[in-house]
Amino acid sequence: MLHPSQTRIGGICAIVGTVLLVAGTYLHPTLADPNNAAVAFTEYVVDRMWVASHLMQLAGFALIVAALLFLAQQLEAKTVTGWSRLAAGGAIVSLAVAAALQAVDGIALKTMVDTWAAAPVARQPVAFQAAFAVRQVEVGLAATLSLLLGLTVMTYGIAMLGESTYPNWVGGLAIAGGVPTTVAGVIMAYTGFSESAMTISMPATCILLVWMLALGVMMWRQGRNVVI
Repeated sequence: MLHPSQTRIGGICAIVGTVLLVAGTYLHPTLADPNNAAVAFTEYVVDRMWVASHLMQLAGFALIVAALLFLAQQLEAKTVTGWSRLAAGGAIVSLAVAAALQAVDGIALKTMVDTWAAAPVARQPVAFQAAFAVRQVEVGLAATLSLLLGLTVMTYGIAMLGESTYPNWVGGLAIAGGVPTTVAGVIMAYTGFSESAMTISMPATCILLVWMLALGVMMWRQGRNVVI
């Protein structure tokens, strides 16, 4: 069972985490085609907020996972199906993959593209290939995270359907965001940061952020008014 103060903390984590994730994403450069490495790397080189924006995204994601763990504990106290425990495991694994992704994308890739830009002309092809190799590790981690996160959120949605703590539309919204997130992960694994992958991923991410924000508000209100 969750004490009301724990429910409030979960709500705060969800809301603040969503705000940080959105802010970090807003600071991320988005003009270049991410699947065109040479053009994308040129954009990344001049971005002075690259590391900060990715660390902000990681902090936001970590807070969101904290909220999801509070949610899993809350749901487990109400149901005996086991879905909430599976969801909690997925959330923890997703955070581990997200941390690896931000280490590669937010730190290692920036160092590599800066090295490529500063290299003598004769050495730039080699430096570019090294940066491109790091990019492929990023793609693999991003695809894996999308798959894991999508499946995890769908599991939360299933756990929330039919129980009395939250309206059914909240669980439905989680499933509506989790399915395309999973699909985007599969497409990304085959095509990288392609237009088709991004076309599915971006709206799905927006749905998940709306879900998390709504969930945070509900948890905060429950913590203020209801003993769970």
